[in-house]
Amino acid sequence: MALRLEGKPVVQHLRENIKQRISILENENIIPTLLLIRVGEREDDISYERGILKNCELLGIKALVKCLPVDVHMEDIVKVIEGANSDINIHGIMIFRPLPSQLNVDILSNIIDPVKDVDCMSPLNLEKVFEGSSTGYAPCTPKAVIELLKYYGFNLKGANVAVVGRSLVVGKPLSMLFLEENATVTICHSKTKDMAAVTSKADIVVAAVGRAKFMTEENFSKDSVVIDVGINEDGNGKICGDVDFDSVFEKVKAINPAVGGVGSITNTILLDHVVQACEKLRSA
Repeated sequence: MALRLEGKPVVQHLRENIKQRISILENENIIPTLLLIRVGEREDDISYERGILKNCELLGIKALVKCLPVDVHMEDIVKVIEGANSDINIHGIMIFRPLPSQLNVDILSNIIDPVKDVDCMSPLNLEKVFEGSSTGYAPCTPKAVIELLKYYGFNLKGANVAVVGRSLVVGKPLSMLFLEENATVTICHSKTKDMAAVTSKADIVVAAVGRAKFMTEENFSKDSVVIDVGINEDGNGKICGDVDFDSVFEKVKAINPAVGGVGSITNTILLDHVVQACEKLRSA
C-alpha cells in the first residue's frame, strides 16, 4: 500500500515558520498585508478568496479585498494596481485569474510591482525562476510540490523526475525548481511518444495536465512517487485529480490525494510570499 502524502502536516510545518516571522514583524509594529483584486463574481474565485481570508486571519496577516465589476475598464484596474504598488502599507498583491477578455493580462503583469507580486504574475519573477534565482517568487503550485516532497523526506538530488504538463503555470516552472534541486527532469506532454515508457521509469512523476484521471496504473511502477496537481470534476460531481487515484494507490510507493494534497499547501505558500515581501520591503 502506498504512503499517502497528505498536505495537512506540510501546511502546519510551514505555518509555524510563518508565525515566527510574523511575530518578529509585529514587534516592529508591522503587519504583513495582502491586497486581493477580484474582477466579477466567479464562484471559484470567491471560494478561493474565502480560503485565503480564513488563512490570513489564522496567521495574523491583514487581507484587503478590492472587488471590481466584470466589465471594468483597463484604465480602472491599472489605477488600482498602481495605487497598491505605491501604498507602503500593502506588501503583497494578488489578482484572481483568468480575467475578462477586455483586460490585457500581459500589460497588467508588467505593471504589478515584482516585489509585491506574491502570485508570480510578473514576467520578471518568472524569469528569475528560469534563471535559478531565489530573489523572486516562484509560482505557488510548483513550489508547493517541492515542499510536499521535501517534507516527506524524498531526496531530489539525482532523482529522475517526469513532469507531465508544460504550462507556464505549473509544468515549466516546476521543472526549473527540480533542476535547482539537482534532479534530472523529463517534460512529457500530449505529443510525447509512449508516455508510459517514460513515466514508469521515473522516480518521481508529477501529473499536471488538467485532465480527469488521465494517468492510470500503466504510467507507474511500484517504486513511483506520484504527485497529482490536478483538480478536476469527474463527471459525477466529485473532485478528482489527473491520476486515477483508486486504481493507482495500491501499486505505487507514494501518492497524494487530489483533495487535501498540493492545493492545500498552495494557499500557505502564497501567504509565505506575503511575509517575504513584507520582510523585503522592511529592509529596503
